[in-house]
Amino acid sequence: MAKAVNIARSHRLDGIGEYYFSRRLRELSELEASTGRQIIKLAMGSPDLPPHRSVIDRLAKEAQRPDVHKYMSYKGEPILRKAFADWYGKWYRTELDYNSEVLPLIGSKEGIMHICMTFLDPGDKVLVPNPGYPTYSAAVRLAGGEMLPYALNKETNFYPDFEAIERAGLDGVKMMLVNYPNMPTGQTPTPELFQRIIDFGARHNILIVHDNPYSFIRNAAHPISIMEADGAREVALEMNSLSKAHSMAGWRVGVVVGKKEWIDSILTFKSNMDSGMFYPIQAAADTALALGEDWFRELNAIYYGREKQAYALLDALGCRYRKNQAGLFVWAELPEGYEGDSFAFSDEVIDKCDVFLTPGGIFGSEGRNYIRITLCCPEELLRRATDNVVAKFRK
Repeated sequence: MAKAVNIARSHRLDGIGEYYFSRRLRELSELEASTGRQIIKLAMGSPDLPPHRSVIDRLAKEAQRPDVHKYMSYKGEPILRKAFADWYGKWYRTELDYNSEVLPLIGSKEGIMHICMTFLDPGDKVLVPNPGYPTYSAAVRLAGGEMLPYALNKETNFYPDFEAIERAGLDGVKMMLVNYPNMPTGQTPTPELFQRIIDFGARHNILIVHDNPYSFIRNAAHPISIMEADGAREVALEMNSLSKAHSMAGWRVGVVVGKKEWIDSILTFKSNMDSGMFYPIQAAADTALALGEDWFRELNAIYYGREKQAYALLDALGCRYRKNQAGLFVWAELPEGYEGDSFAFSDEVIDKCDVFLTPGGIFGSEGRNYIRITLCCPEELLRRATDNVVAKFRK
């Protein structure tokens, strides 16, 4: 029998744990199996609605072709790059050269890693939102960068406090990650905010990386891009995605846009890590990107109905929340008496009500006083959760 070898994992994984939802959902599955309980899971933001029928039909039609099952271009096929450029022109008032300023991604989550690996050297510092998407900090650390959290809180309307960031010092800062409409807080941007961010990056020679997947969800009347700001082309990259606004999360279709030199550099890294996506998916994404206002109106009508029921659930819990949030979630403050311990509150709601809400603390220290509820579930499920809370939470 061969002797077992002892192989240590790379130190680049030090300080990076298993993704919270991966671990917690496994634990809840084990709880359900051992007790027979059914936990209503209102945590992850995985869209439960299908894409438009025309998108699925286009996928099926293109997949029947005999010539589309080979490797595709690393930089994306022209049909998809042009569709993204046209989409930016129509909705974001931004003209892009589809040959040089548009790079499709196999999901924008993967794009975060590509960008960090392309531009960060060990020790480079990155401004990361707190609270913020956990993948931001993980990607920075995996690339060898140093994370500098900047606070988003209700005192600053969940916008960056640029003066506080400057006072803390910017030596060695190479990149700033930004995300509006924001996840998890649901705060929407303004043109003035984006201009301030671009001016801040230009003033301090910092690359701005904006993650923009939520601009059409509960915000369809006001989608904007940071690329609309004066000077953005020289300061910023922007990622976007079909996962949320087109209900295509599992299809893994994203994009990064920006000036040619930066796009070429990302492609250098990306082409060594993955390949071009399946052509029928790219063709179907072309159909999705051509959808008009009717699609977003119908999609948002569903989400607004769910939002109303989520408010009823939060009211039953005694949580406080801001209306007019954008995106797939509702961000809410903990009830009085629970301040600062979102994990304990989440656990208590599970124990008493069989309802799983995301503790805001997973998004950073500024989220400790909050919970997040997903709208990626039928109204009936939210209603059942509300009934459970009304019946059991404060009994």
